[in-house]
Amino acid sequence: MLPKEENQLLTRTGPGTPMGQLMRCYWLPALLSEEIPSPDCPPVQVRLLGQELVAFRNTEGRVGLLDERCSHRGTSLFYGRNEECGLRCIYHGWKYDVDGNVLDTPAEPYNSTLKDKVHHPAYPTREVAGVVFAYLGPKDKIPLFPKYEWTLLPKDQVYVSKVFQECNYLQGVEGECDSAHLSYLHRAFTKASTTGGDPNLYRQDGAPSVQPVPMDFGLRMISLRDGGDGTGYLRVSNFVMPNQGFVPTGGIKGNKEGYSIHTYVPVDDTHVWRYMISFRRNRAIREDERIYQKEIGPGYRKIRNLQNHFLQDREQQRKETFIGIGTNFMVHDACATESMGPIFDRSRETLGKSDTAVIAMRRYLLKAVKNLQDGKEPPHIVTDPQKNDFRHIVCLAHILEAKTSPEGYIEEYISQGPQAA
Repeated sequence: MLPKEENQLLTRTGPGTPMGQLMRCYWLPALLSEEIPSPDCPPVQVRLLGQELVAFRNTEGRVGLLDERCSHRGTSLFYGRNEECGLRCIYHGWKYDVDGNVLDTPAEPYNSTLKDKVHHPAYPTREVAGVVFAYLGPKDKIPLFPKYEWTLLPKDQVYVSKVFQECNYLQGVEGECDSAHLSYLHRAFTKASTTGGDPNLYRQDGAPSVQPVPMDFGLRMISLRDGGDGTGYLRVSNFVMPNQGFVPTGGIKGNKEGYSIHTYVPVDDTHVWRYMISFRRNRAIREDERIYQKEIGPGYRKIRNLQNHFLQDREQQRKETFIGIGTNFMVHDACATESMGPIFDRSRETLGKSDTAVIAMRRYLLKAVKNLQDGKEPPHIVTDPQKNDFRHIVCLAHILEAKTSPEGYIEEYISQGPQAA
């Protein structure tokens, strides 16, 4: 269980909260590039960490992220005119550029210097692989954008999407740290209902040994299932600060091709955007790999959702799948985490051995929050270009031969590179 005060510390991310302060030290996904597809297109509202913002793409293609309320009288800039490299308020015509500079105050006298005395709240952005990332922290501490493997690939080798979830961000992150649930939540009873992973091994050993290893970026999470003949099924995933899960996808066959990144960005304390990024190292993403398109409707809302009980089919649950809610893992995860309620009271839970990595992740976050309060730099903040290399974030699924140690295999995997494994 987690004491109520620690539960509140980890789950509250709004302005002025300790966890909110920690989150603001990192680059976070704010929206998808496709939401503002072209220069001078309509702006979009963005709610992030409890803040009301507006994003727009200016005439030159740069992306701005501004406080939604005009610095003049507070009218929403969402309704503004996006024109000539700036966003102009509809009320009195105040115009802002992507950096928050006031370019024009046309309702003031022609010789007014008012615009030179005002700076509108604006946040740096980086556009990578179809995602617009934002930094909401102190301007004098902007970190480098981390160079993950997928950030360096051509656009056609990366598949990105997002979906709205009705729960606190931490419930989603915990799911990424929980290897045991794969044997149950995602289990299929027939080959026709199997998607991804290796359900035979999941079914054979539903109580894997779990070992979380503290790393500079967060946690490396090693789970090992008994193959029954002296072999073992090794699965390595990662919790990456402050809100990401790096997970192997495609089972053993997909091990060399790439992996998936699931990031849980708080809209506020009771809603979250789950961003999903998958990549292929040496080829374009195939159309059949765009697995979320059929499950996500307008506004990036799930077609199967909490209001319609995820369209659960009890007959399917009896005969085909453990959950009876189709075969898409994202929907399964959402059902498990959203049904906990908007913010789960972790003082009520009963934890076991299978929760070892979840417990370690919470402790890692709690330590990071408290260290930041003491003036210490959070982990996985990149400031040195020479250290901006994260190939040691390992994601893999592999059958270990008898007497092969997981640690030894992981070290060999790192030394040879993922494509040689």
